[in-house]
Amino acid sequence: MKTLSLAKLEQMSMDGSVDTVLAVFPDQQGRLAGKRYTARTFLSQAREGWEGCDYLLGCDLENEPLPGYSSFSWDKGYGDFMVRPDPNTLVLIPWLDRTALILGDIEAKDHQPLAVAPRQILRAQVQRAAAMGITLRLASELEFYVFNDSYEQAGAKGYRGLDTTGKYIQDYHILQTTKEEKLMQPLRRYFDALGFDVENSKGEWGPGQEELNLGHEEPVEMADRHSIFKHGVKEVAALMGLSVTFMAKWNTNFAGSSCHLHSSLRDAKTGEPLGWDQKGPAHMSPRLQQWVAGQLALGRDLGLFYAPYVNSYRRYQAGSFAPTRLVAGVDNRTCGMRILGHSAKAIRVENRCPGADANPYLAFAATIAAGLHGIEQNLKFEGLYTGNAYADPAVRQVPKTLYEAIDLLKQSKAARTAFGDVVVDHYVNTAVQEQKVYDQRVTDLDLMRNFERA
Repeated sequence: MKTLSLAKLEQMSMDGSVDTVLAVFPDQQGRLAGKRYTARTFLSQAREGWEGCDYLLGCDLENEPLPGYSSFSWDKGYGDFMVRPDPNTLVLIPWLDRTALILGDIEAKDHQPLAVAPRQILRAQVQRAAAMGITLRLASELEFYVFNDSYEQAGAKGYRGLDTTGKYIQDYHILQTTKEEKLMQPLRRYFDALGFDVENSKGEWGPGQEELNLGHEEPVEMADRHSIFKHGVKEVAALMGLSVTFMAKWNTNFAGSSCHLHSSLRDAKTGEPLGWDQKGPAHMSPRLQQWVAGQLALGRDLGLFYAPYVNSYRRYQAGSFAPTRLVAGVDNRTCGMRILGHSAKAIRVENRCPGADANPYLAFAATIAAGLHGIEQNLKFEGLYTGNAYADPAVRQVPKTLYEAIDLLKQSKAARTAFGDVVVDHYVNTAVQEQKVYDQRVTDLDLMRNFERA
């Protein structure tokens, strides 16, 4: 990222070129939460830390405080935690006037990093990899739908009959995506100005569905970029009177939106790639084979971190380019894991399981934890899959419901070894509360099927 120093921010505050600082952190859904400071006040009062209510790591998408957490509750009074700004994340926001943004890490009352905070969860897995002599490069590809309706108009319609910016399948379509350039061109420009290594944007499968790709990066910074990117896309669209959704499946008849997660390994001392071996299958080194074996072995256990909502599981449909089977194949989009690359420096693993609704810090941490599990346990790679994995009932499936994912994570010894009981129990509880909302709700489908005929 093209970051500012605090000294530069102070100078820009004095000359009036920056007057607002967004001091934020990623919440448990991966959204940016925080405060807007005047630049002067941030520099004088909050640059070393600021306080936020701890319920923000124990609430749902509606910001409703949830029961069942060991760390935060009404009984504990919902006190404050400290957010310690990370000076390496201070950037100017090009779509907002005279505004900077800085991300922070959350500390508990003992001033130690809070274990259940998403940024800390990811950092802990990166540190585990480093202790094993491995550095990682990750990249995420985010897909989203664009609508001519504003968020307010979409809400007034009950999110039905929305006006997608495209009217037909637009995968790689240049004519149709020209109609969406009023949003996409500024987005490419803005994120390029932020130093996000913008590669390209393209039309995706669904009407009005777009993808904008960023280059790979160290995991924590990549997750930071992902969160700022997702937030920025929504903000820029809103400022234009448009709306976007990153729902995994917003419409029964249209393709879902994914977050394909690419990972590659390097030697921590030499920086040399650890994935390439001319003698291995499809040029995969023994280390990379173990990494992929771990992804497959824990793909079900950690599925909750890739698909955190009830809606997330609607995306896993055969023949939809979303995975249903946990196998690995070379450049095979029917597999949950896709092996890519044509040279020593380019070989990588694409995890196709996360949806666009995933919290990137948790999805990245799950991918790293699974890969390290494969290496630590010296797991044997089961071999490369060829053919149509959708049609093969013999191979393991991704979890099909949030219920299933909850049980798998709750019972997983490997997950508890990697993340600790506190983290696993925290996010299991979040998912249990999310499922409860749906269990108590009468849906449109209930009425359509049962009102007269039941």
